[in-house]
Amino acid sequence: MSTTSPPLELKIHSKIHPRILLAILRHGPTLWTEEGRIQGRKDIPLSPQGRDRVATWHLPPEFKTFTVLTSPLGRARQTAQILGFSDALSDPRLTEMDWGEWEGRRLADLRAELRGDFTAAENQGLDFTPPGGESPRHVQERLQPLLTEIAHRGQATLFICHKGILRALYALATSWPMIGKLPHRLDDGCLHLFHLTPDDDTGRSIVGLEKTNIPLTTSAAPSEPPSGMPSGVPSGTGTKTSSS
Repeated sequence: MSTTSPPLELKIHSKIHPRILLAILRHGPTLWTEEGRIQGRKDIPLSPQGRDRVATWHLPPEFKTFTVLTSPLGRARQTAQILGFSDALSDPRLTEMDWGEWEGRRLADLRAELRGDFTAAENQGLDFTPPGGESPRHVQERLQPLLTEIAHRGQATLFICHKGILRALYALATSWPMIGKLPHRLDDGCLHLFHLTPDDDTGRSIVGLEKTNIPLTTSAAPSEPPSGMPSGVPSGTGTKTSSS
């Protein structure tokens, strides 16, 4: 008498990683910010007006438990100190994009001087590379190991750094090719919130966008946040190349 074997049960085990929150804050204003000059890796300090402005910033309470990392450039470290993070570690991977020969120049002057050549360079998007500098794609590549470390460590983190770092992360999170207008605004003096998830297949970190333009205030009443999100983080809305 023949018997039929019971069906084979296949059990697929998948590891579910939590989303790790990553907030980004651009440093306060410098004299070059006010003059519209490209700062890049030039170590330009905060201006007196910039220091005064940063002194008015207050992190929402839900972000005060985040681990803080800064760019090693003085304007970012000064911003961290004024905000009460004097002991924050700096990481060279958070240094601003290298603008090479164009550091210290005004974007408006470069556009007027180079005309169509500058427009053609901008239209390279992620591969836009100033003479002697680096591209946003290079910035993304140097950030990836740091993002992966944070995702595996599992600690919500705040970067106090630069516009070039913020834009490179935004492009990673949204697949924006850095051509044309930003889908969302990325305002100065605001937090911008992302999430990180380890990718077991590639060993890298997947970056997603949560919220943009979170006010630096403790007075906002928390609203109903999405599941897993800190309270009190309102939605943002939304360029061409901009000075760092």
